Amino acid sequence: MSLNVDLFWSFRSPYSYLALPRLIALEESKDLRFNVRPVRPLALRQPDFFEREHPGWMHYLLTDVLRLAEHLGMRIGLPDPDPVAMDATRKRALPDQPHIARLTRIGVAASETGHGLAALYALSRRIWSGEPWAADDTIAQALTEAGLNPRAVLAVAEAEADRLDATIAENEAALEAAGHWGVPTMVYKGEPFFGQDRIDLLVWRLEQDGLQPRPKTG
Repeated sequence: MSLNVDLFWSFRSPYSYLALPRLIALEESKDLRFNVRPVRPLALRQPDFFEREHPGWMHYLLTDVLRLAEHLGMRIGLPDPDPVAMDATRKRALPDQPHIARLTRIGVAASETGHGLAALYALSRRIWSGEPWAADDTIAQALTEAGLNPRAVLAVAEAEADRLDATIAENEAALEAAGHWGVPTMVYKGEPFFGQDRIDLLVWRLEQDGLQPRPKTG
């Protein structure tokens, strides 16, 4: 019987991006399904988050993200534009957010098709490439790469914005209820595993519940 894990995930989190190839490989090789549940970034869920951090926190974060990407052999650069528009201090989100609401809705709409992980990875590879990513053609190309019909996904993201926003709010409440607030967080049977460095621990727990190789087809 397949095991199911909730994946809480944000488009602005570099660690969420860097975790994806390992999560995709897990789902492909094991009898396991990730239920992709996009949430808004912490800059919007906790507006004072970056103001409360230690002054050296951002420098360490960038250092760690760059070396982790190098270790994993993954390309990474600062998003252009930032999915969350920030003020001049880079510590608080601006009231006007032209990108992140639409982007998160697209993530939810894609996850509803069953192609959530593939869509997140195709979009994130562009967001974290260091090159411009926000054009409609670039987003459509990513969705096509993930095996989706971009017109259909983008139409749902626009026409059903209120419903998708309600789903995002439910995801955020479920993340908090599971006992964490950061991303990526994997939740199995109510137990949270926060961070890309907890994937191995998640697998250990799943193996205790009988995680098996994915059955071969054909």
